[in-house]
Order: sequence, then C-alpha cells, then structure tokens
Amino acid sequence: MPLIYPKESYKINGALYEVHKTLGPGLLEKVYQEAFEKELILQGIPYEREKSFSIIYKGEELEQKYIADFVCYDNIIVELKAVDKLMPVHRAQVINYLAITDCKLGILVNFNAEKIAPERIVRY
Repeated sequence: MPLIYPKESYKINGALYEVHKTLGPGLLEKVYQEAFEKELILQGIPYEREKSFSIIYKGEELEQKYIADFVCYDNIIVELKAVDKLMPVHRAQVINYLAITDCKLGILVNFNAEKIAPERIVRY
C-alpha cells in the first residue's frame, strides 16, 4: 500500500526534528508545542493548534470534545508527548483521534528522548 501524504509528513517530520535539535529532551510538553508552532510558521506548513472536535456517542454529541495538539494540512493529526517512554495507550489515543476526526494519518512523537522517532499511525 502506498504511503499517504508522504510529502506533507516529510515536512512535518522535518519541523519536529528541528525543534528537538534546538531544544533537546527534558522540557514540558507545552514548551515543545509552542516551539513546534513557531517552526510550522517558519516552514510555511498550514496548521491549526488545539483544534476542537465533537465526539459522537450512539448518535448523540457529547459535551466533552477532543482537542488535537495540531492538525496540519487539514488532515494530519500531530500528537506531541514529553514522557519517559511512549506506551501502547499513546498509540491507541492517536488511533481513536483519527476515528473521531475522520483523518487518515496521525504522527506521534515523544520529545523526551535523546533521539526522536516520529511514528506514522494510519487509519484505513
């Protein structure tokens, strides 16, 4: 199966690597979010920060909303973490976010590591 959004995810990953190269590990997630937003602007990547999505349960909209860290190019969820280690629950969250938003690609990254490894999570 071909990669979806290869050019867009390449540019997003470049912005993620630039933030990590500049700041390194050990900071709060909010710091990385702010720096990533600045990098998206510098690189001309279209995005929305903290975009709100409705959650539908059995045909009814819940009061609670899902707030995406970032939605880039109108259809790529970017979820930033600053944790000791990514866990299966973090990947499960992104899969659920993709289902809620009807997006097909999520990128999950943990900045609290010596070397980041953005993960592509695809919903077909």
